[in-house]
Amino acid sequence: MSYEFDVAALLSPPDILQCKRVLCVQPHPDDNEIGMGGVIAALSDRGCEVHYLTVTNGDKGHIDKSVSPEETAMILLDEGRAAGRALGAKEFYFLGHGDGLLSDVLGLSKEIAGVIRHVQPDAVFCPDPHLPYEGHWDHIVTGRATSHAFQMSGIAHFRLAGMPIPYGDEMPAQPGVSAPWQVKAIGYYFTARPNTVVDITDTFERKMASIALHTIQIDAQTLAMYRVYFKMKGEELAAGRGFEIGEGLKVLSKLHTHCFVDADNIGMDR
Repeated sequence: MSYEFDVAALLSPPDILQCKRVLCVQPHPDDNEIGMGGVIAALSDRGCEVHYLTVTNGDKGHIDKSVSPEETAMILLDEGRAAGRALGAKEFYFLGHGDGLLSDVLGLSKEIAGVIRHVQPDAVFCPDPHLPYEGHWDHIVTGRATSHAFQMSGIAHFRLAGMPIPYGDEMPAQPGVSAPWQVKAIGYYFTARPNTVVDITDTFERKMASIALHTIQIDAQTLAMYRVYFKMKGEELAAGRGFEIGEGLKVLSKLHTHCFVDADNIGMDR
């Protein structure tokens, strides 16, 4: 018996623009907007159902240091929902871990896998844990835990930790789904090695407006800096592609994220 394989397809990133439902995992309440807000809006505009999972409560993120961590967390909960909704996100899940305290990759991966099994997304997104010089452990742990959950959520005997679905005001009423679910693709934002560039020319302003909704974390000077940098980087990524502003992701399949020595080069012909 012989088998034939499409090598070109094997060495290409999955097409995330065909996704019908996605889960965007963020360490803090503003990372999705900053890291891939233009892509989220573009996906939503194409009819994709967008779900958010926020790992920490961001309780140390207030510009005004006189505000208590507890009050900060409550404000960020509301601002995070508002920012997500501005981009078209429909459902929001919150794990409530303390800001700056993540360390347990395996434990967190079980929590994330529970949400994956509940949402049943075509793709999951998270920060790139391999970003050179990344110094924030919340980002590294979230990226690694999401990667592990991506690998394991489709395996029947991968046991979840406790209740798989976190509590939140917008949780669906029915119990969480615990049946195995294999996600087709993982996309890393905050990446230095994007292999997928999405046209966000028409959604760039929505990305910036959603970031601006994080009023207690991002001041006017920081917002202005983001606008200049993201516009410059977006034009650089879009060069030669037939559109003005792009947003880059590293997109891989399950095969690419386990013992695949060419994973770093997938889709890197441009």
